[in-house]
Amino acid sequence: MNFPYFISQRIQHTKTASFSGTVTKIGVGSIALGLALMIGAFGILFGFKGAIRQKLFSLTAHVKVAKFSANESYEEYPITTESELYRHYLQIPNVTHLQVVAQKAGILKTKQDMAGVVMKGIGKDFAFKEFKDNIVEGQQLSFAKDEISKDILVSKIIANRLELKVGDHAIIYFLNAPDRPRKLTVKGIYETGLEEFDKTLIIGDIRMIQRINGWGADSVGSYEIFVRDFNQLNATAKLIQDKMQPDMKLDKVTDRFMGLFDWLSLLDRNMVIFLVLILFVASFNMISILLVMMMERTPMIGLLKALGSTNWQIRKVFLWSGFSMIARGVLYGNILGIGFCLLQQRYKIIPLDPANYYMSTVPIAMDWLVVLLLNLATISLVLLVLIIPTFVITRIQPVKAIVFKK
Repeated sequence: MNFPYFISQRIQHTKTASFSGTVTKIGVGSIALGLALMIGAFGILFGFKGAIRQKLFSLTAHVKVAKFSANESYEEYPITTESELYRHYLQIPNVTHLQVVAQKAGILKTKQDMAGVVMKGIGKDFAFKEFKDNIVEGQQLSFAKDEISKDILVSKIIANRLELKVGDHAIIYFLNAPDRPRKLTVKGIYETGLEEFDKTLIIGDIRMIQRINGWGADSVGSYEIFVRDFNQLNATAKLIQDKMQPDMKLDKVTDRFMGLFDWLSLLDRNMVIFLVLILFVASFNMISILLVMMMERTPMIGLLKALGSTNWQIRKVFLWSGFSMIARGVLYGNILGIGFCLLQQRYKIIPLDPANYYMSTVPIAMDWLVVLLLNLATISLVLLVLIIPTFVITRIQPVKAIVFKK
């Protein structure tokens, strides 16, 4: 028989009401609440970062390659699709997709109003699968083989400003070609929540921009390149540069949207501080609770010592009690934390203001490896600190402990 385990079970299941019984429940509750908060916080963090990146990468790529120029305007210089990079991009490790785009600034005019816009011209190679979740009304663009499409996608902000609906028409006057207006039809309305795009960007056929600029079919404004592992972006960018022509320049998404990614990095640092504080509070509570239990059981400790029990055997009695509390706290914490995440994922219980948070509800992304690591970290750390208060047992003398008055 495991003597320390047997004694710890008798202590925990005693029917006599005691102060230690109350604080034990508090200890279990603190561990459960702490773990639940950590699981929920990481679920929200990963969901938020994933949602922001999904929205961002639905409109732009991880890497953009364009003609080298000191010009900072929206007008682009053409690059060719006959380059080595375009023809052999799949040979670059970690690169999954390349699409060609072109952009041109203009004024979109309706009977009611007008707005300055930037048309992003896309082709059949555009990553529609990633973009489709942004469409709130209408349909995606489709391209005929021999005819330039006059359909466009406009953002919800632009649609509201110009009072446009799906199927409505608008006239666009391109800068540097105001004498060549085009009548366009709204095929769909999208919304990303990223104001930098939504305030100005419309999406149309790249062949329209090629014709306005006098480019051939093999001339485009830039390449947009997607990578498989975002954490390997810098290494992949160096491999892409090796295949670029001397007159090309490369821009990483982390450089073009530095403020956004610095903000996401700040969230990571805040999460580490949050994690440390919760684990510290849980550990401190468990130390306090174990000390209370030992003070209440001082006569029992003295009696066990008098009967020949070693200090380590008695310490293990309280370690088993502490581990039992940890196990119950972890179980309840997982139920609360994972349950909240699954409910939020399915029913969108907690709303957000899209103007401030880029999305209408709190996003959740479950990483089960992180959940497992949080469980292991909580159990290991709290169990480790439980060894500290048990050193008090070595200072208890049997003669004084047996006559100890509570």
